[in-house]
Amino acid sequence: MQAPNIWRKFNIHWSKVILSALIVLVCSSAALSQRQVGINNPNYDDRFISYGFLIGLHTSAYQLKYSDAFVSRSLDSLYSISPRWSGGFSLGFIVNMRVADFLDIRALPTVAFYEHSLEYQRLDLPVINELVETTVVELPILLKYKSERRGNVRMYFVGGVKPGLEASGKNDVESVGDDNLDIKEFNMSLDVGFGVDLYYPLFKFSPEIRFSRGIQNMLGSGQNEFSAGIDRLNTNTITLYFLFQ
Repeated sequence: MQAPNIWRKFNIHWSKVILSALIVLVCSSAALSQRQVGINNPNYDDRFISYGFLIGLHTSAYQLKYSDAFVSRSLDSLYSISPRWSGGFSLGFIVNMRVADFLDIRALPTVAFYEHSLEYQRLDLPVINELVETTVVELPILLKYKSERRGNVRMYFVGGVKPGLEASGKNDVESVGDDNLDIKEFNMSLDVGFGVDLYYPLFKFSPEIRFSRGIQNMLGSGQNEFSAGIDRLNTNTITLYFLFQ
């Protein structure tokens, strides 16, 4: 029923990968701050507008709210619907505008590849795994609050909104019926995160971790056995970004 899930073949625990990578990057930046050889790009942050690109690795899952029909007799064979975390990645560009000494505003047009999985546990029946695969065009608009630069290292926090529109997915290639969960094409999320700016002679590299919470109900209007027990679906995403400027 489902398309092959390439991420499961690698059996990767994405949350552990992201956490481990973050620890390594923070330790590396701390080591750099202790060993200053010279100031790289001392006037880089004085630019009014700067550009770059980003690569992101994320793990994402739905947050689910059951409907009243879940406890009705019509669904008495279904005893749980469990969201599962799945991996993905994103690619995008950076347009950064300096507002003040310690404040920037940035737009990050991005294409992200998501997989969201729901596991339907049934009494005396096999488990059903419903996989929703989507390619989403996103435009995060974020405020970046920076600390004082120390040598070639600067910490920062980001926060803002992230609208996203599905460019392609299961809903585009298959009719929504008994074999599909109907998902809306538009999503709106609130993002918050932190990172480290590392200054090199020719560029600035910024590892960043960001948490994204969807505020849009992603459950579509199509009714079938997959949507009957669900009242609301929201997205939750943790992403490790590598930004180059």
